Formats: sequence, C-alpha cells, structure tokens
Amino acid sequence: MDKNQLGIKHMQEGQLEEAAKMFQEAIEEHPNDPVPYINFGNLLSAVNELDKAIRFYNRAIEIDGNSATAYYGAGNAYYNLEQYEKAVEMYRGAVEKGLDEGDAYFMLGMTYYHLGELHYALPHLQRAVEKNNQDIDAKFQFGLCLAQLEQIDEAKKQFQWVVEHDPKHADAYFNLGVVYIYQEQPENALAFFNKALEIQPDHLLAGNGKKKVEELLNH
Repeated sequence: MDKNQLGIKHMQEGQLEEAAKMFQEAIEEHPNDPVPYINFGNLLSAVNELDKAIRFYNRAIEIDGNSATAYYGAGNAYYNLEQYEKAVEMYRGAVEKGLDEGDAYFMLGMTYYHLGELHYALPHLQRAVEKNNQDIDAKFQFGLCLAQLEQIDEAKKQFQWVVEHDPKHADAYFNLGVVYIYQEQPENALAFFNKALEIQPDHLLAGNGKKKVEELLNH
C-alpha cells in the first residue's frame, strides 16, 4: 500500500494527523504527482480549512491541467465558502475534463441556483437526475428549480416522486402544498401542509401556508 492509499485509509479511520503525514511524505517523494495534493486538499476540506485546501487543489491543476477531481475538489471548497462564481468555474472545469458524474452536474446546478441563474441551473440538475434517477436530493432540487421557472406540472411530478421514496421529506410535502395552491386546490394544499407539519412541527413555511389556507377556506 503506497503512502496515498495509507493516507486515505487513515482518513477513513479518523486518524487525520497520520493521514496528513502520509500525504506530506507522498508530496515530498513525488512533487510532480497531482494525486497527493488532491488528497491533502480533501483532508483540509474535511476539517474546514477551505482556503488552504484550494491552494493544494490549484497546485494539482498546475501539475496536471486535466485533473478533473482537483477541479471538483476546488469547486466544493469555493461552494462551501459561498464563492459561487469561482465554484462554477471549477465545476465546469471538472465536467469539461471528463468528470461525467451525477454529483458534478448536481453541484454545478446548485451553484447556478445560488447565483439566481435558474435557466442555467435547470439543465444541470436535470442531467444529475438522468445520471442517478434514485438521487432524492437531486430530484427535490430539480423540482424546486422547475417550480421557480413556473413549470408546475413537471415540478409536481418530482415532489411526488420524492415523497414516495422518502415519506419523511417535510420540504417536499410543503412544496406539494404550494403546487396545489397554485393549481387552486386549497383542500389538497392544506392536506400537504398538515403532512409537512406532522413530520416537522416547527416547519415555519408549512405553518404559515396552513394558516393562510384555513383563512381562505373559512371565508
């Protein structure tokens, strides 16, 4: 087992100092290998040393400009720092360099979503769902994006799928309630707000929605 593999093993076992030592030694022994820099970046990200992590990812990219996982790691670090423009740049780099995976498209979609660029977010979230059609988070966020772009029927399908596969997903029930308000079916909306509150009694949005629908029905 080489030092990178040993370092990863230490990381998985929560032995972070030992992992750092292994990655550092791997870098000293192979300074032109991007892999230990990426691994060290992942370790630093795991302990929320995000600015330092980015330096290691950038060094990996300097060594190998086609290192998709280095771009992806840097994208995650920038995303967690809420530096979304830089995150987009890195996630796009990861995809362009061949990281054709659901997680990469999901994170790219989420980054565009945070930037308010919903028309860019939508196709990437859709691609994430296509890549992994059992991903509950991707389906839910795809539904939210569809709803905000007023593609209500398609959004409804996503939320329905989510609650079928995760019956405790309070936010999906809430959003189904919103869909039914939009479709002028207040009784159905109330049922879904109640379901959200049954799962999560402190769900403020569902509580507010329930109150407004009850006022509407009482009048």
